[in-house]
Amino acid sequence: MKAARLQVWGAVTGLIGVWAMAAGGCANEQQRKGQELYAHYCMHCHGENGRQNEGFNWASMSDPKPKDLSNKSEMSTFKDEDIFNTISRDMKDTSPDGDKIGDDEFAVPTMPTFKYTLSEEEIWAIVAHVRSLHGMKLEFKVEERKKELEEAQRTAQQKYEEAKQAYEAAEKKASEEADKKGVEVDESVYAKEQAAMAAAKKELDAAQVALNNFSSRPGKGVNVQRPDLTVPPDQAVKLAELGKKLYTNKYGCNGCHSIGEEGGKVGPALDRAGFRLNGTWVYRWIKNPQAMKPETRMPALGLSDADAKAVTLYLSTLRAPKIEEVAADKPAS
Repeated sequence: MKAARLQVWGAVTGLIGVWAMAAGGCANEQQRKGQELYAHYCMHCHGENGRQNEGFNWASMSDPKPKDLSNKSEMSTFKDEDIFNTISRDMKDTSPDGDKIGDDEFAVPTMPTFKYTLSEEEIWAIVAHVRSLHGMKLEFKVEERKKELEEAQRTAQQKYEEAKQAYEAAEKKASEEADKKGVEVDESVYAKEQAAMAAAKKELDAAQVALNNFSSRPGKGVNVQRPDLTVPPDQAVKLAELGKKLYTNKYGCNGCHSIGEEGGKVGPALDRAGFRLNGTWVYRWIKNPQAMKPETRMPALGLSDADAKAVTLYLSTLRAPKIEEVAADKPAS
């Protein structure tokens, strides 16, 4: 009897060990992925340990500079969701005449968004790594979040199927009645059901996108269409002026790229972009960099077609002379 109890206890403890290994494996995988993503996308500004003036690009950035992610007294005041929403957000135009910005919104153009570059699961992994930099752990239940999205998708699918059936039944009834009377079908009779089906389809599409973006990168496989960049000269000047403002005050391109002596050192200098870069290529690149070079550190910033066109036209105006040309023009001493 004692031997039987020992066998049962051994089986139970064995299962507990397997469960612990599985849970630990998930945690360790998240930590590994978060550290890897942080090193690729964040470390050049935030530094390996999250400390100020540690990343090679930190000193080149305009204010406000990156926070000290190792400072527990400050970072502990933020919820996991706050950090996530900072990393995954829509960029805001911080110009005086720009976007309306709420008191609780994070609107700092020097920090890019990764909403359109990384999956939700990947962003949570980065949050977990950021937490480790100041001695804390991620409390947000990522797996529960995935289950919620799956349930929302199933609910939306069922709602759409029901709305579709109601629409088809109403349309059929209206058609049969019209045939009996020998008149054309009055579409207004089932307009309510048609509108309900359209609304349910929109809800289903949104739920499906949210579920897809949890595990898959939103821009993956999305190719940008060739733009029409032909504009009248007077309009081109205005668009270039707008692009200059967006470049600095909304999308924070100067945080990673330099023009002359100003700007970051992560990406290439752009003071001769008007000579070196093709406008169509620039437009497609800033709309979805990963579609053209998957391993690039430059994130997609969610530029609208209009904003991408304006920034492209601004970059086309950057035509600084070569350094050797400037030196040649200087009088001999």
